[in-house]
Amino acid sequence: MGRVKDFKLLGKKGPGRKARKQGDPTIPAALREDKKIDKVKKKLGGRIRQRTKKRLLNLAVAASTRVTKTKSKSKKDSAGETTSESEHEEGRDDDEMEVIPQPSVSDDEDDSIGEEADDFCSDDEELVELPIEKKSRKRDKKLKKEKEESKKEFTQQMAGHEVFELPDIESISNEPQDLPTVSQRLREVLHVLANFKDLREPGRKRKEYVTLLEHDLKVYYGYNEYLIDKIIQLIPHSELLEFLDACETPRPVTIRTNTLKTRRRDLAGALISRGVNLDPIGDWSKVGLVIYDSQVPIGATPEYLSGKYMMQGASSLLPVMALAPQVNERILDMCAAPGGKATYIAALMKNTGLLVCNDYKKERCKSLIANIYRMGVQNTIVCNYDGRKFTKVMSGFDRILLDAPCSGTGVIAKDQSVKTSKSEVAIERCSHMQKELILEAIDALNASSSTGGYLVYSTCSVLVEENEGVIDYALSRRNVKVVDTGLNFGVSGFTRFREKRFHPSLSLTKRFYPHTHNMDGFFVAKLKKFPQKSTIVGSKQQPAEEEEKEEDEET
Repeated sequence: MGRVKDFKLLGKKGPGRKARKQGDPTIPAALREDKKIDKVKKKLGGRIRQRTKKRLLNLAVAASTRVTKTKSKSKKDSAGETTSESEHEEGRDDDEMEVIPQPSVSDDEDDSIGEEADDFCSDDEELVELPIEKKSRKRDKKLKKEKEESKKEFTQQMAGHEVFELPDIESISNEPQDLPTVSQRLREVLHVLANFKDLREPGRKRKEYVTLLEHDLKVYYGYNEYLIDKIIQLIPHSELLEFLDACETPRPVTIRTNTLKTRRRDLAGALISRGVNLDPIGDWSKVGLVIYDSQVPIGATPEYLSGKYMMQGASSLLPVMALAPQVNERILDMCAAPGGKATYIAALMKNTGLLVCNDYKKERCKSLIANIYRMGVQNTIVCNYDGRKFTKVMSGFDRILLDAPCSGTGVIAKDQSVKTSKSEVAIERCSHMQKELILEAIDALNASSSTGGYLVYSTCSVLVEENEGVIDYALSRRNVKVVDTGLNFGVSGFTRFREKRFHPSLSLTKRFYPHTHNMDGFFVAKLKKFPQKSTIVGSKQQPAEEEEKEEDEET
């Protein structure tokens, strides 16, 4: 027995005994065609349907006219007649006339006509708006109204500013000072100074507004007259209040990972597990972390006590990054206490070479030594000498970091006494000491070093007298030049400030402000030393020995 080849002999196979036949699909009531038509009827108005009917009738008449014209033209060509189209139509029999019946549009076809209304309706027809279109129109109307109101309010404010009357300073000084009133007057004066030509009071000079501004800033922020005058000269008027407000606000707490003992990722994980909310300080640093909130004291965690990190301001990382120390180099930190920058240098050197940490004050050396031990630094010598005479002790360094003592005008948030304690005499004293230190640091450099010969000068001050003025003085006294710091952010230093003109290369220096970079006010400059020459054409440079003799004679 085999398979039957004649398939016709095979019986028909149907569904099995337990098979169930799928029934016809049931269409929901909401999707039925009649429901759709009802919806379309509700959406379309009667005027639309009437115009659509009329348009279809006109199209049908035009089509019949075209057919009639075609037939009359063919007859005229065969007979050779030149009569007009109208005469042919009148002379034709009724049998020859082909009449196309005009379509009659019933009410039942209104729905199908309505579906084509979008294609035939003109732009001026009143269509039914959808809910979303109504909301959009109302929203546009509301925004337009708000814009008009804001414009009207701004015009009124500008009108008020234009009539700002400059008060008499003597009368203001005798009256009790109300801080909200002073704050409002400050903003009024700054607004006038921003557009002095159009907003000033007739007959008033710019100097009168600046004098009032100085008086109100002294009263509101508590600065002495000399310091507030320097800040007004340094900071643009548009950023003045922002800068002074930033000086009143403490900077974020930041820490630096000690790469000699751990990695930043591991340290962050350990601190997060202790309830510390932190983030990387930014793309510019690979070791910095910023602390937002902490449930434990940051300066007393086991990680801190074991030397895995150092509490250090963000701006303090910048000079070491600009110095870029290399392994097996001979480096000097001339003003090293309390050791934040020195331990960072040692970490970048990977505990190789020699790092000399000097500080003039013996009491500060205690904290320096403690941090060196805690951070696991092993390539360091700590000494206590006057930096202005350091070359009598040792010299020949590949790189030197000079974080010079300064007035501290960039860290007012940490020390509010700077507002009143720093006078003109104090600033001049700081500037003179900084000039002595930078000349001694340049003399201690090894100009023939294959890897170095670099000096990084930094201060936590924003005054020109302590920054660009000191660098320009060093350029005129020693055979050095300003080089790029390697920092990819910050504001370029001044090449001209009021009546002063500095060397063009000072544009390579970097300035940092609290209101712009959210860190302490700071200044960083990098110098490259070249072999010493007795005379240099076009400069005021003198040999180091002659310079020292002149200084001894002056003292």
